[in-house]
Amino acid sequence: MKEFKNKVAAITGAASGMGRTLALELARRGCHLSLSDVNEKGLAETAAMASKLGVKVTTAKVNVADREAMVAWADQTARDHGKVNLIFNNAGVALGAFVETVKPSDFEWIMGINFWGVVWGTQAFLPHLKKAGEGHIVNTSSLFGLLSVPTQGTYNASKFAVRGFTEALRQELDMAKCGVSATCVHPGGIRTNIARTAKMDESMHKATGGKVEEARAKFDKLLNATTAESAALQILRAVAGNQRRVLVGLDAKFLDKLVRVLGSWYQPLITLFAKKGMLG
Repeated sequence: MKEFKNKVAAITGAASGMGRTLALELARRGCHLSLSDVNEKGLAETAAMASKLGVKVTTAKVNVADREAMVAWADQTARDHGKVNLIFNNAGVALGAFVETVKPSDFEWIMGINFWGVVWGTQAFLPHLKKAGEGHIVNTSSLFGLLSVPTQGTYNASKFAVRGFTEALRQELDMAKCGVSATCVHPGGIRTNIARTAKMDESMHKATGGKVEEARAKFDKLLNATTAESAALQILRAVAGNQRRVLVGLDAKFLDKLVRVLGSWYQPLITLFAKKGMLG
C-alpha cells in the first residue's frame, strides 16, 4: 500500500502509545480512522487530536479478547466509512510472572488480549479488506517474539504466537493474490505506558525481595529506547514497502542479530543479565 490518503484504517489500543501515534501519523496522511480501546477517556483524546487533522474519525469501546465485539466493530467500521483498508492489531498488555506459579486467569488474560485479539481482529476485518480490493493487516508482536527472557514466559508465549500466526497469514495471502497483505511488527523498547501498567504476580515480590516497583521502574527504563512517534513512522514505512516484518528500534535490530548468531546460546547470557538486574 503505497498511499494512505483516502484509505480507512482501524486501530486497536488507540487510547495511548503506539496506537495513538499511528492514528495521528495516518491522519496527517489523509487516512480516515476507526479507533478502539477499553480506555474511553484516552480514546476520546486521540479521536479529538486526529479529527483536527481533517479526517473522519469514529470510535468504539472494544475488548479485543471478545470475538463477537471485534466482528461487530469491524462491520460497524465498514458501514460508517464505506470500506476498510487497514487493520492495526496493536492492543497489548504485559505480565511479570514465573511460569511455575502464574495464575491460569492471568495467563488467559494476557493471551486473550495479545494473541486472540490479533486473531479476532484479523478474522473480523479480512473480509472487508478483501472487499475493498486493497488492504493490509498489521499485527504487533514484540522483540520478545524473537527472544525469551525470565519472568516474561506468558508475554513471550503471546508474542511468539503472534509472529507465527502472522507469518503463516502472510504466506496464505500471497497464495490467494487477493490484494491484501500482512506485516508483523517487532518493537524493541518503546516509550509507552505498558511497563507502568503491567500486572505483577506475587512470585515477583519474592524474587525481588518486595521491590516490585523498583523492578517495574527498571523495566520501564529498559523500554525507553525509541519514541512512539518514531515507531509509528517506521511501521508505516514498512507497510508502504509491503515488508513481511519490521524491527522497530536499534535494540530490536541488534538483539535479533544476536539471536541469529548465537542460536540457543543467547539464553545463558539473558539469564545472567536478568539475575544481575534482579539482584541489583
